[in-house]
Amino acid sequence: MSVYIGEAQQRPTPDNKIYKLMREKLGVTFKFDFLAGDSKQKMGVMVAGGDYPDLMTGNTTFIDAGAYIPLEDLIEKYAPNLKKHYAPYWNKIKDPKDGHIYILPNYGVYTGKVQTTWYSGPAFWIQKAVLKEFGYPKVKTLDEYFDLIKKYKEKYPQIEGKPTIGFEILNSDWRNWGSLNAPQHLIGHPNDGGVVVENNVAKIFADKDYAKRYYKKLNEVNQDGLIDKEAFVQNYDQYMAKLSAGNVLGMFDQHWNFQKAEDSLHTQKKFEREYVGSPLVYDTSIKDYYMDRPALNLNNGFGISVKAKDPVKIIKMLDATMTEEWQKIFNWGIQGEDYQVDGKGRFSRTQEQRDRASDATWKLANRADAFFGFAPKMEGTFSDGNATSPGNQPEEYIAGLNDYDKEFLKGYGFKTYVDFFSEPPENPLVYPAWTINLIDGSPAKIASTKLNDLATKYLPKAVLSRPDQFDAVWEEYVGQIAKANPKAYEDRINEQIQWRLKNWSK
Repeated sequence: MSVYIGEAQQRPTPDNKIYKLMREKLGVTFKFDFLAGDSKQKMGVMVAGGDYPDLMTGNTTFIDAGAYIPLEDLIEKYAPNLKKHYAPYWNKIKDPKDGHIYILPNYGVYTGKVQTTWYSGPAFWIQKAVLKEFGYPKVKTLDEYFDLIKKYKEKYPQIEGKPTIGFEILNSDWRNWGSLNAPQHLIGHPNDGGVVVENNVAKIFADKDYAKRYYKKLNEVNQDGLIDKEAFVQNYDQYMAKLSAGNVLGMFDQHWNFQKAEDSLHTQKKFEREYVGSPLVYDTSIKDYYMDRPALNLNNGFGISVKAKDPVKIIKMLDATMTEEWQKIFNWGIQGEDYQVDGKGRFSRTQEQRDRASDATWKLANRADAFFGFAPKMEGTFSDGNATSPGNQPEEYIAGLNDYDKEFLKGYGFKTYVDFFSEPPENPLVYPAWTINLIDGSPAKIASTKLNDLATKYLPKAVLSRPDQFDAVWEEYVGQIAKANPKAYEDRINEQIQWRLKNWSK
């Protein structure tokens, strides 16, 4: 079957052992089309031509274009494993517009015990070397964070012959949250996308004074030479290459977004150049709210296109992968080759197996990440008590720590890097707002696009301006936001919040 993956990835090797096993046991082979270039442009071309592969990663643009087929009847008839998997969330995964299910969420459905030793979400990231250099300080505020980066950069203007970059920013394509999303967290709110939600009412934060405070700080540290001169013009690949080189001290990003760069640092044994997430706030009276409880990843996952040759076979294939046998293969690998099972039934890996599993080249031949990253999946624990993911197996995590990380965590008195974050409260019923479909062509979507374009234009200008010009640039930006009809965007979010309150409580 042909599969569109809506992000740039390296192609798996022709002899990849997991895809080979899928071919032998499930009778399926994949022809992957990975995103190259701008995602909006790519989707626009696909929609205009009506030229879709069999299986496509989830996107509201495809939903609004009628590119997916409804899945609920196929699931009821042919996919008992998928029905069982999504049963507690059945109303949540229905499209609010017509009640159909178009996309099978890839994350957020938990079974057994929920446990984690790895944080995948947003934070201000800082190299371990910086924190170790200054005696393992607990960095709480934005000012403390940049003070440390400045001191380290002054002390070490080069790292392995490359100029030290204090702070990096990704402002490219759909991943531009690295430029946009920090202000909501700095005032103690979780990730709701472009809005802050209080008492079930959403308001944009781009034009608020607390957002201005963040960009004014970036303007200040830019005068100190901390921000990469190419930050606002680089693409994702260039950004990842810089992080992989080990000379970037910090950035605001989501962990999963730069994980491959960190894997590269790990493979190079540059453990001190890997990153720690710092849940920064403006001042210590604010409690950090970066880590959330696992939320259903709506509109992300796989959908079957209207051009699919055999939807029944596709849904049966997806259903077959939702057994514990296949989930263990996708997550842990092949028993005896990638992991062992002891007399008590506990899964573990040798250090050699752990090292291989973090090697990007090895993964291309031995993991089915291109497929499994977007496929439905079990999270939490299997029926035998083992964690669905090796990284979340407590004894496996501890055994897999290298000496550097053991010493580093000991310096803080922590067991895992998750301990840097406050325990999250229960998710609000309507959370997260960023999964709400704005609907292509609607006033809300048009306003959202304008707001995004304005941010892309004005935020670099504000950050890079002379300090005496900052206020004027910011006032012009806020004035342009007011003309972009932000109320249409807020109204759509608030309408859907009310819909969720009514329908998701069932």
